[in-house]
Amino acid sequence: MRTALHTRVLPDRIADYEQAHREVPVELTEAMREAGCHSWTIWRSGTELFHLIDCEDYPALISHLATLPVNTAWQLRMAELLEVVHDYSDDGGDAALPVVWQL
Repeated sequence: MRTALHTRVLPDRIADYEQAHREVPVELTEAMREAGCHSWTIWRSGTELFHLIDCEDYPALISHLATLPVNTAWQLRMAELLEVVHDYSDDGGDAALPVVWQL
């Protein structure tokens, strides 16, 4: 399952956001893989962030990660850097961008 998401970094925090992603905790990436995530790529255009996630089941992935202490700490860190955050709520599984066209 491929899922695309959109978030937005605060304009004055771009460097901090990119630095944080050079230091993603190994415990978090291991938890993502254990929950069925095969890959997660983020592109940035200005302050706009576009995520492409390849996983077994996106709603199950975020449900699994939502309450893990390592992810909770990561999301608190990201909340300081983002204007539009990743949705880990019960409705977050429906936050994916809709497919408009595909070749």
